[in-house]
Amino acid sequence: MSPPLGESPAPERPVRSSVSQRVADRLRDAGVRFHANDNIVAYLRPGEIEELEREVAGKASALLRSLVIDVEHDHNTHDTARRLAKMFVREVFAGRYQPAPAVTEFPNVEQLNELILVGPLRVRSACSHHLCPIMGRIWVGVLPDASSNLIGLSKYARLIDWVMSRPQIQEEAVSQIASLLEQRLQPNGIAVVMEADHFCMHWRGVKDDGSRMTNSVMRGAFLSDPSLRREFLSLLRQTTD
Repeated sequence: MSPPLGESPAPERPVRSSVSQRVADRLRDAGVRFHANDNIVAYLRPGEIEELEREVAGKASALLRSLVIDVEHDHNTHDTARRLAKMFVREVFAGRYQPAPAVTEFPNVEQLNELILVGPLRVRSACSHHLCPIMGRIWVGVLPDASSNLIGLSKYARLIDWVMSRPQIQEEAVSQIASLLEQRLQPNGIAVVMEADHFCMHWRGVKDDGSRMTNSVMRGAFLSDPSLRREFLSLLRQTTD
C-alpha cells in the first residue's frame, strides 16, 4: 500500500546478512534485554542455532588469525575455531540458547513446612569479563508451605546448571538462581549460597590461587526469621566439614 501523497514511506530496516544481527534486531524490536547472562531462546527461529554456530566459528577463526596463528598449517589449531563455536554455543553457554530443562513438580501433599537443604552442588560457569572459568559449589535452602511445589534433587542441579551455563558474574548468578527457584517452587523462603574459584584471578592478573568468593541471597522467611537463617547456615557448615 502506497503512503498518502506528500508523505515519505517509513524507512525499512536493512536486511541483515548475519544471523547474530537478525536475532539482535528481533530482540531490540521486542524491547527485550539480551545481556550475556540472559536466555534468548524465545527469539531464535528454527535453524538459527546451527547458523549461529557457523558464524561463531568464522569469527573465532578471524580471532586466531589476528593472534598471528597459522591455522592452515598448524595441526593443533586447524580445527580450533569449529571446536570453540561448538563449545560456546552448545556447551558452556547453552543456557543462553536452550529452553529451561523439563522439571517435574509435585504438590506438597504432606504440607511439609520444615527447612530443606540442598547441596553442595557443583557449579561451572564463565566470568563475563574475561570468559575465564568459574568453578565452585552452591547450597540452596527452601522453606516450603502447603501450597509449595516440590522437585527432586536432580532437578535443582538441572535448573542451576541452566542458569550457570551463561557468561556470569557470581553476584548476579546467585540472584538469578534464587529468582528462578522462587518462581518454580513458590516457597515461604529461599536461600542460596555460592562459593567459587575465579580463574580470571588464577590464570591472569594477580594469579592468586588462594582467593575464593562466597555470596548469598536470602528471601522471604530467611530474611524475616533469624533462627531459620541460623539453622540454614549451621546445616550448611556441616556439609563443608
